[in-house]
Amino acid sequence: MQTKYIFVTGGVSSSLGKGIISASLAKLLQARGFSVTIQKFDPYINVDPGTLNPYEHGECYVTDDGAETDLDLGHYERFLNVPTSQANNVTTGRIYQTVINKERAGDYLGKTVQVVPHITDEIKRRFCLLGETEEYEIIISEIGGTVGDIESLPYVEAMRQMRWELGAVDCMVIHLTYIPYLSAAKELKTKPTQHSVKVLLSSGVQPDILVCRTEHPLSLSIRKKLALFCNVELSSVIEAIDADTIYDVPLLMLKEKLDKTVLKKFKLKSKQDPELTQWKTFLGKLKNPLREVNIGLVGKYNELQDAYKSIYESFIHAGAVNECKVHVKPIHSEQITDENVYDVLKNLDGILVAPGFGERGINGKIIAIQYVREHNIPFFGICLGMQCAVVEFAQNVLDIDDAASTEVDEHTPHPVIDIMEEQKNITQLGGTMRLGSYKCELKKRSHAYKAYQNTSINERHRHRYEFNDYYEKQLAEKGMIATGVNPKSGLVEIVEIKDHPWFVGVQFHPELKSTVENPHPLFVHFIKAAMENS
Repeated sequence: MQTKYIFVTGGVSSSLGKGIISASLAKLLQARGFSVTIQKFDPYINVDPGTLNPYEHGECYVTDDGAETDLDLGHYERFLNVPTSQANNVTTGRIYQTVINKERAGDYLGKTVQVVPHITDEIKRRFCLLGETEEYEIIISEIGGTVGDIESLPYVEAMRQMRWELGAVDCMVIHLTYIPYLSAAKELKTKPTQHSVKVLLSSGVQPDILVCRTEHPLSLSIRKKLALFCNVELSSVIEAIDADTIYDVPLLMLKEKLDKTVLKKFKLKSKQDPELTQWKTFLGKLKNPLREVNIGLVGKYNELQDAYKSIYESFIHAGAVNECKVHVKPIHSEQITDENVYDVLKNLDGILVAPGFGERGINGKIIAIQYVREHNIPFFGICLGMQCAVVEFAQNVLDIDDAASTEVDEHTPHPVIDIMEEQKNITQLGGTMRLGSYKCELKKRSHAYKAYQNTSINERHRHRYEFNDYYEKQLAEKGMIATGVNPKSGLVEIVEIKDHPWFVGVQFHPELKSTVENPHPLFVHFIKAAMENS
């Protein structure tokens, strides 16, 4: 069949949840038997979010093929249980970079290079790239930002051209908007949505479906008003009421018949009744836990929860498997000292030390790790968290007081964590780390092996510094064992303490592979250990 294209735009306000709506619609279409993928188009000029501070843009999500992408791709994978790739995230920076490189190469034969048609043509090419593989029947493209933003204009124009070229049967626009509730007047207001649609119309784009975020149910009269003044069918006004959890949204959209409306406009018949048994089972366990645990998340970007988005979601997945409510307590590592560590970490059943970059907050992480190691509290360290665990063990168990990572102290005489050899001569920061999926071989009789039930795994990476294997034997003699190693490079991927109930540090990012249907085994077993400790 001809690939169908759906564009999801946002209006009135940012942070309405275009990614969740896109992922929910994709999940429903997938449940009806269609092959679906989602791509994100971001209007910023960075080539990718890899150089962005987490405070700016939340976490940087890494795919198997090593793309540094927007965090919405995490939602896509968690909902669809299908890996994304470099092609699923495109920025304005990448678009302009491609066009400028072509201009420098003389590809435009001396023509004046302009936003229309050259930039818009490149955007359209990217819109269609995944469709050309014939692997997907429906492609959903989420357009970042809010309509009316200067940055989004080329994308809206490219979208208008796509709709004109393909027609309504193969291309549609879903506009996510907001219906505010004025408590003084005690009523919902449609005017912001009307104005948002007018902005789209002024660019030549008529939305086919309105998805309306709201804190209160939309009455029939409100729906009729929106349909009339926004020029859409009544059945195309979809209520997206605030939900307890993002995982409720697919079922809410099913109730609102969003998927049926899309298929009707595409003149497609459902291949099967929606198969959502596993999803509903997950939700049932999520909402009816039998136990509770308290987990401390020690990091340095805690002010913005999106900085650790995949970790929070992984805890939700692992908690549901264990029928356990996971209460995550964010703890800022800069606020942990030798004097207050007991008060900060008391009453916690487990500690996760989060990834990050730079020396800020390192001392607090090391103090926290020493406390949980000495008090037999389950510990999970990810990337920098694993590296801090090695530094702490070297300092306090091997008695190497000046052991450090060269990221923190480049002149340390004992670099137990050192910059990777291939990274030493790299000066450009963007896209130059060790990125993507790499193999790891596990030792049997380890916590990692018990979790994976496999001796060979593949996990995603994003780092420049690594475990210095010069110290591997010394650490092992005192009880810190390398239980996971890359078979090709010899890079130590996992360390554990053998006489501790559950102490695991990993160089990779397991949170990036946890989905509703396949919760990550390390998170599942970490929560089990925390339950046993509670």
